[in-house]
Amino acid sequence: MSLTEKRQIGSKKVMPFTIPSGIITTEPSCLERIAREIPELGVLTTKSIGSEPRVGNREPILAQYIPRGFVNAVGLTNPGAEEFAKKLSTIAFPPDKFLLASIFGKDESEFVFVARTLEKYVDGFELNLSCPHAKGYGMQLGQDKDVVGKITQSVVHSVKKPVFIKLTPNAGNIGEIAKAAIDSGAYGIVAINTVGPGYYSIDGLPVLTNKVGGISGTGITPLGLRCVRDIRQAVGENIPIIGMGGIKNATDVGAYAAAGADFFGIGSALAGMEEIEIKNYFFALIGDINNNCRTNNAENLLKQVDMHYRKVKIEEKIDSSCDFKVIRTNETLTAEPGQFIFAWIPEVGEKPLSVMDDRPLTLGVLERGEFTRKLNSLRKGDCFYIRGPYGKKLNINFNLDTVLVGGGCGIAGLTLIARRAAKRLNNKRLVILLGAKDKEHIPYLDVFKEYGEVLVATEDGSLELKGKVTDLFEKAKLTKECYFFNCGPEKMIDAVIPLELNISRSQLIYSSLDFMTKCGVGLCGSCATKDGRRLCVDGPFMAGV
Repeated sequence: MSLTEKRQIGSKKVMPFTIPSGIITTEPSCLERIAREIPELGVLTTKSIGSEPRVGNREPILAQYIPRGFVNAVGLTNPGAEEFAKKLSTIAFPPDKFLLASIFGKDESEFVFVARTLEKYVDGFELNLSCPHAKGYGMQLGQDKDVVGKITQSVVHSVKKPVFIKLTPNAGNIGEIAKAAIDSGAYGIVAINTVGPGYYSIDGLPVLTNKVGGISGTGITPLGLRCVRDIRQAVGENIPIIGMGGIKNATDVGAYAAAGADFFGIGSALAGMEEIEIKNYFFALIGDINNNCRTNNAENLLKQVDMHYRKVKIEEKIDSSCDFKVIRTNETLTAEPGQFIFAWIPEVGEKPLSVMDDRPLTLGVLERGEFTRKLNSLRKGDCFYIRGPYGKKLNINFNLDTVLVGGGCGIAGLTLIARRAAKRLNNKRLVILLGAKDKEHIPYLDVFKEYGEVLVATEDGSLELKGKVTDLFEKAKLTKECYFFNCGPEKMIDAVIPLELNISRSQLIYSSLDFMTKCGVGLCGSCATKDGRRLCVDGPFMAGV
């Protein structure tokens, strides 16, 4: 059978490629979108789902220790089986694709509960018996063939859908464990999960808040191939094996096929790629395979993401009497309008922050939790770390009147756009509408006034109009067909877009929602929008949100 032909899995016949659990398609909206838009992906795998909601680990949850090599400790973040079932019920998953639900639990009863809860909405199950960094779950269960057999048997007898077992490469007897799973009724095997856990540090300080995490990407391919080979030898022919671990090109796919894999998971290699780039990659991969690996067009499309940290020093701190501070550093970088960086304080955490200015790097920080309180408590001369910038460049020629709409901490994300628009607008208006709860939460007001016409609304009436940013639209006297750039909380954006659609086409309205991205390179999927785009790589400013 050709490596690019459809093959049987459960009751369906699908293309042999998937994205592993926990990567990109972690939200149902993204699952649906990627399944619909990328024909080469025959199997779509959910994030690992447990019986109860689980917050997971604080950021950083992902670090890059070598180019295309990562260490992660997400911590099995998930909304719980019942809530995830509700989410799955809202999407229209393509019937010609296979939806594989990754599930986890600490014992047989939890696995069974999750499987029964999700069975109506999925085509099969992947039992996560291999996560290397969650205490009491995953790998701690998956290295004992008797435990694996019992859990497998319990789930198989409880549902009518195919059950796959995802195994850890850390087990010295992975073939025996795979055989025990198949003998207990498993339909197939998934291998491998991440290796480790491993440890990665900067200046002697652990990057991951969890300190250790699973290793993926470049470097683990030989181990993945050995595991798949051992599994195939143990379980014999006609048992489906989904092989993964460091796959990046057609040569790797061929090697996994030779080792015994039927389906192929590609995950970490897709770091930094937006949807259209992933689509082009899989199309090129099929071409390379059909060309007997004489071309390597797919790998040439992969991106080199930059996740390295650099230390910056606070040169100036503009304190206000409220919970919003402006921090000016000694670092100069080149950032495009709308882009953001991650600020990291070792052993405290990291968060994405809009770039208010890039020369020098200036950040607006609204206190929301432990990390932002700690960052705002730093003084002149203190240091922290940054990485980035991230996000797409805005390719706008500003040939129309332009309106910037900012609310709360989203105002900080508009300063670079204001500067760029002011330089490019030729006999066109730049109108800046800002809303916040009081005047202390309106940063850089004098700077905004240098660039364009500024109108302000504060909820307490302490500055200009008493009200919300929506109350400024009539006063602004906006003309038809102008650009809108919105940056702020989701409620604000939901409120202003209907007003903007009365003035402009949706293609001219760009919004950056205040969703929390956790990795910045598109892998974790936490910043997925309602329509399945990922803000950190497809945005942050996107039309038609």
